[in-house]
Amino acid sequence: MQRLLRESKEGQTLAVRLGEEPVWPIHCPSDTADSKVGPAKERSWRGIGARDGQTHPTEERRLWMPSTGKLLNLEGRLHVFSVMALFSSLTPVFIAIICVLIGVILKKTNGEKEKRETKSKPLSRPWVDEDLKDGTDHHLEEEEVEEEWQGLDENVAHVPFFVERYSEAEMIQRSQMFYELLNKRRSVRFLSDEPVPREVIDNVIRTAGTSPSGAHTEPWTFVVVQDPHLKHKIREIVEEEEEINYKKRMGDRWVNDLKRLRTNWIKEYLDTAPYLILIFKQVYGQLPNGKKKTHYYNEISVSIACGILLAALQNAGLYTVTSTPLNCGPQLRVLLQRPANEKLLLLLPVGYPKKDATVPALTRKPLEDIMVVM
Repeated sequence: MQRLLRESKEGQTLAVRLGEEPVWPIHCPSDTADSKVGPAKERSWRGIGARDGQTHPTEERRLWMPSTGKLLNLEGRLHVFSVMALFSSLTPVFIAIICVLIGVILKKTNGEKEKRETKSKPLSRPWVDEDLKDGTDHHLEEEEVEEEWQGLDENVAHVPFFVERYSEAEMIQRSQMFYELLNKRRSVRFLSDEPVPREVIDNVIRTAGTSPSGAHTEPWTFVVVQDPHLKHKIREIVEEEEEINYKKRMGDRWVNDLKRLRTNWIKEYLDTAPYLILIFKQVYGQLPNGKKKTHYYNEISVSIACGILLAALQNAGLYTVTSTPLNCGPQLRVLLQRPANEKLLLLLPVGYPKKDATVPALTRKPLEDIMVVM
């Protein structure tokens, strides 16, 4: 706001300009005895908003005041109006600054909250069954830790180790034959209901039991199911959870990657295979007094045993498909009456392939892609 105060012999004239709109002169007489001013004594003042050298084309508007006190009162009001106008013009700026500050504070607060939630929230890995968490990190209460292991003596005797040694030529031949045998191994989803000798199953599981394990704790349990009714109950549990897995848990990427294998949540082989072998890992052991003992690297140990079991099945002429029933572990553990320290790791349907069985035409990586020699 700009204000121009001018004095004349007849009085005082106040010209005010507000914004861009011109306000024309306000002519005030001086405090004299002669309160009348004739046309000859009137002076034309240019409007503040007019250009230099120009006067307002319309008639002047004059406001007569009886005293200088009233003029000063008007001047005070104009000061107030000036301050108010100044703050009015700055109000949008103040509001914008306040909004920016509030936004920065909220963003910082939300960022810290997300960091806290990220730290407290476990990493989402839908392909890892919550029931299969490795119990190696299972921290036991101090009073539950035992210094002596069940079935093991600190002073166990060490005996001489004798082996049969093959010639280099025989080693090469045996290793080549074993490779060719296992290279024929395929995951078969179409299994016949033709009976398999029970003794063969016993032998392959004995073979799996030769696997190394952390501190020789042997943290595995092999549950063999041959009862048709029980097999069907297992299929119902697995298919119910697998349908949810395919539609919700696994995600589009995983489901799309499985399309080329033509697999879905329908598991007919759980009914037709003569045997189902369910491998449980023992996340901790039980001492005779009821206290717990740690099973070191239990999941790795059981996984090695499963690999040896697959080789033994192939060697016996039997086929299977490695099934990891996501989120089925707790229900199957209850169905098979297994204790709480056992967690399902793998389910293997075992039998002969059907005559019309098919498998995907897949190839394996060459040696140079899987081996590094240094």
